[in-house]
Amino acid sequence: MPLDLNTKLAILSDAARYDASCASSGTSKRDSKDGKGLGSTEGMGICHAYAPDGRCISLLKILLTNFCIFDCAYCVNRVSSNTQRARFTVEEVVSLTLEFYRRNYIEGLFLSSGIIRSPDATMEEMVRIARTLRTRENFRGYIHLKTIPDASPELIAEAGLYADRLSINVELPTDAAVAAYAPEKKPESIRGTMGQVRQGRAAAKERSHTGKRPPKFAPAGQSTQMIVGADDSTDAVILNQSTRLYDDYGLRRVYYSAFSPIPDSSAKLPLVQPPLLREHRLYQADWLMRFYGFEAGEITGTEANLDLEVDPKLAWALRHRDRFPVDVNRAEREVLLRVPGFGTKTVGRIIATRRHRRLRWDDLVRIGATMKTAKPFITCLDYSPGGLTDSAGLRARFAPQPQQLQLL
Repeated sequence: MPLDLNTKLAILSDAARYDASCASSGTSKRDSKDGKGLGSTEGMGICHAYAPDGRCISLLKILLTNFCIFDCAYCVNRVSSNTQRARFTVEEVVSLTLEFYRRNYIEGLFLSSGIIRSPDATMEEMVRIARTLRTRENFRGYIHLKTIPDASPELIAEAGLYADRLSINVELPTDAAVAAYAPEKKPESIRGTMGQVRQGRAAAKERSHTGKRPPKFAPAGQSTQMIVGADDSTDAVILNQSTRLYDDYGLRRVYYSAFSPIPDSSAKLPLVQPPLLREHRLYQADWLMRFYGFEAGEITGTEANLDLEVDPKLAWALRHRDRFPVDVNRAEREVLLRVPGFGTKTVGRIIATRRHRRLRWDDLVRIGATMKTAKPFITCLDYSPGGLTDSAGLRARFAPQPQQLQLL
């Protein structure tokens, strides 16, 4: 019996929750205030993501289909999975996007898919959706396409003309893990597609000899998703791989997705689901690498995995107490960025303020520093931590206290 549209939406929006690469920040500005077109990039099936400036944005997040010809051991939509299947038509996705937007539910579309018939057949339908929205409906909202690595270069090139962001999943942290648990996917194909997207973005920034600028290509960049916990890769391996991805492909984001065990999987995956806290710690570590000047190796230190009890920046500071306390009135920006409780905005305000006067404790509070965390690691005009920095019980001040579990 054919499924109605609401049933398809329920199935395919639920299936899309495993795609973590969901954000609409960084694209070029478009709107329809001139009365031409529909939608803008400002500001069941709906996901909420956050832009770097803190704005909450809403996207229609769906799969084109959860049918898939591949049998990746960690994926609920693999061909051998006993799950209810559904498939949108191109026109259904276009209609849903427009209707959700007109009701002010969403600001854009996040579209992924299982692989049906072939990578090219799937990618062609996804491109046709984006092309229809842009050219026929004049839709100016955000579009993020999760591309198919084995699709032809021509389809990837066309996708970049209509989508704000493209993403290609690297799947797992190492090539060996991909070979073991997703043998039909080829890491070299994935990297090849990511390289093509980077080249397309670079070419779009170059003017011709006449000064004409070429069409924009994925102006919000590309991202990738990495499943953590489905194989035995350590956090050190994961962060080193992320560093290479950022360096080699100019990614906007690497998204980490905690593995969810598949009840009916016949594959013997090595680990149970890691706590979501591990995923959270990886995001924190990734942030330190991108904005605070940390290297992957120094975040994990001599351990293979991140400390789950305290955040990575605090864990680093506790291991390097010989570098603290630092004088907020004298320390360089790079040193201040490593103080627990100081964010990039806080450090910027400290540097700006101390050009005019020396800072006191109350100044740091007003600036926005988290002084409960920072107090063992800094000095200022009217404060010194004394022996607190080297005290034996310092870690215990920050680590979560043990709790009595409920019996019933």
